[in-house]
Amino acid sequence: MKKRVIIVGGVAGGASAAARLRRLDENIEIIMFERGDYISFANCGLPYYIGGTIKERENLLVQTEEGMEKRFNIDIRVRSEVTKIFRDTKEVEVVSEGKIYREKYDYLILSPGAAPFVPPIEGVEKNNIFTLRNMADVDRIKVFIENNKPKKAVVIGGGFIGVEMAENLKDAGLEVTLVEAMDQILGPFDIEMARILEKHMNDNGVEVITSDAVEKFDKEGELDVVLKSGRVLKADMVILAIGVRPEVKLAKEAGLEIGERGGIRVDEYLRTSDPYIYAVGDAIEVKDFVTGAWTLIPLAGPANKQGRIAADNICGRAVKYKATQGTSILKVFDMTAAATGANEKTLKRMGIPYLKSYTHSGSHAGYYPGAFVMTIKLLFSPEDGRILGAQIVGRDGVDKRIDVLATAIRHGLTVYDLEELELAYAPPYSSAKDPVNMAGFTAANILKGDMKIIHWDEIDNLDRNEYFIVDVRTDLEYEAGHIEGALNIPVDELRNRINEIPRDKKIIVYCKVGLRGYVAYRILVQNGFDVYNLSGGYDIYQASKKRYGEGIKLNDEMTKIESKDVDAINTIKINACGLQCPGPIMKVKNEIEKIKEGEILEVHVTDPAFSNDIKAWCERTGNSLIKIDKTKDSYVAFIQKGRKNNLKGESFSNESRNGKSIIVFSGDLDKAIASFIIANGAAAMGRPVTMFFTFWGLNILRKEVAPKVNKNFIEKMFAKMMPKGSKKLGLSKMNMGGIGAKLIRSIMAKKNIASLEELIEQAKKNGVKLVACSMSMDVMGIKKEELIDGVELGGVASFLAEAEKSDTSLFI
Repeated sequence: MKKRVIIVGGVAGGASAAARLRRLDENIEIIMFERGDYISFANCGLPYYIGGTIKERENLLVQTEEGMEKRFNIDIRVRSEVTKIFRDTKEVEVVSEGKIYREKYDYLILSPGAAPFVPPIEGVEKNNIFTLRNMADVDRIKVFIENNKPKKAVVIGGGFIGVEMAENLKDAGLEVTLVEAMDQILGPFDIEMARILEKHMNDNGVEVITSDAVEKFDKEGELDVVLKSGRVLKADMVILAIGVRPEVKLAKEAGLEIGERGGIRVDEYLRTSDPYIYAVGDAIEVKDFVTGAWTLIPLAGPANKQGRIAADNICGRAVKYKATQGTSILKVFDMTAAATGANEKTLKRMGIPYLKSYTHSGSHAGYYPGAFVMTIKLLFSPEDGRILGAQIVGRDGVDKRIDVLATAIRHGLTVYDLEELELAYAPPYSSAKDPVNMAGFTAANILKGDMKIIHWDEIDNLDRNEYFIVDVRTDLEYEAGHIEGALNIPVDELRNRINEIPRDKKIIVYCKVGLRGYVAYRILVQNGFDVYNLSGGYDIYQASKKRYGEGIKLNDEMTKIESKDVDAINTIKINACGLQCPGPIMKVKNEIEKIKEGEILEVHVTDPAFSNDIKAWCERTGNSLIKIDKTKDSYVAFIQKGRKNNLKGESFSNESRNGKSIIVFSGDLDKAIASFIIANGAAAMGRPVTMFFTFWGLNILRKEVAPKVNKNFIEKMFAKMMPKGSKKLGLSKMNMGGIGAKLIRSIMAKKNIASLEELIEQAKKNGVKLVACSMSMDVMGIKKEELIDGVELGGVASFLAEAEKSDTSLFI
């Protein structure tokens, strides 16, 4: 008689169990019940579909019902919910499309997953409040955004889903605020590492509010999100991402054991308290690989492995599941955060002894273009150096380093082993001393007693009668920001100024990231001082205060700064990626007005023309282009406000600001677009611009829906024959009865190029003077009431007066 296995739930755990069962046993009968419409979908990809990174909905469907049935000979029943388990008769009750029936099993695999937690907050039932778990949820959110065009979103919860949703809603064009009740986002990370990501989200336009929670949701339509602090946030939509709870109702009602953490309790073979019932995925409690404690870790990787192991055991292979270590990674705009093993909070709570270290290493060799710093936090045993946990925040290369460290934890390696690892090296990919090796070197130095350390969270509470702090960075770095009360002695001057340091106190040295601090430590300790190096340096100290990246970003081996070293000045980052000309230049113009004289604007763009445009803009506006870098993702320009020299060191004057005057005679769409692109570009460079519209060009300024005005017969005939406003303009070439104009507008939208209407609004905001020729208006029968707001009337004298102030006049 054939063995029958029933699987409750698909996606990661259930689908992988079904496929593995069939691969091991061609004769086994497999029935899979899924209460939703899809047996396997990429739930981790749902936020990226909402944000537009994943374009096609079908790409989220990992496996279809028909495809899996055909390949694996599985009886798959979607929209079928298992509502009861009868353990005594080994049957399940199924509800499907209003019908109730039973099916017998020899073995049962439960893979019900976890459901979003919806707290009992007043007003939480409102229509524009969403959770995100499955395809139905993502469809509701996608349709709401497309139909309602919301402008403001509030995300409740700072876990992985909350952070990913905040980023993707921002990518979708919304103004986003994230609210987290705890004192940090992303629980698997320790607070100082999370602070780096919080600041990065703020830098990318997402407001992050921590240590505050929702009191209630008020009003309809535009919601009032009332926080317990009393602050009220306006929102057109809300995403609840407070966390998930294991779906255990079915198991609990069947009398299966439920663990202390609220998940289904299983043994090392993934059997429940009933030997004929297995459970896998987000609904089960697992042993933490590092601490040995029961825990809930809802991750796709472990769920897939558990499904495979449950199938192995049903087929008689006796395979153990050897705990979960919680290796995870996520994208936070252009940064990456990853963690594995235990964090410091867990080790403290469980009373497990540990030491920690911080290192800051380049993603690859510093001399090869495009290297980005990654910060590694390593937690290890003070007894033998065994690695207990690791966290990394950076940009490139974070994924492969966390995988190395996850492997090291899984196989019980120590920090000494990290020193010896031989990892792949070539300048585009790593350094001769890989960041993992560097983490090992630093941790081993601590263990061996080569360096005593102190940590960021101890600094502010030090007894200054007992401790003396020495900043061994350069004077410029020190002036840009330092720990209060620290004495600045650059490491290269330390031997000559050693008498300035008191011998009756404990000395704390620090630099930017710890390397120069270690050099200073070795100098001082060998001269008889009691010394401690600040682990992770000033960067980690700043990170804890949400100020990571402020001040100087200096190569840690340097001690002198050239006069044009961009890293010596406070830098403000802006993101102009995705904008087409003249968008980046206009954004630079707007942002540079907000910063102080001497500060630097770091501009990230994807428009390849920007590198040439920004040179011209800096030369004409009295600002200095320090350098332009190219990364694999973007161009990065560093612009200092107010310096009176350019890249070649040539001086220039900003005293004579000659204008631009443009006669717009044509009423063709393509020529109108070109006119406004030139006008906006000139305005962004600080030049006064006048656009003089005459004859057919007047149609660009006409309202789409004009008020009724009195006209004679000839004027009415003209009005009917001419295009009514910018949206009705045709092309000068290939118009094809208006099809060409629609085509070029469609292409511009897909390429993220501003439409003519957007260019007109930008011109008005940038102070471009729009003048309609009054004489031509009389000839064409156009009344002032028919023109868009902000247009002045003028004649030839008005234009010539502006032309005399200009060094360039264009006729279009």
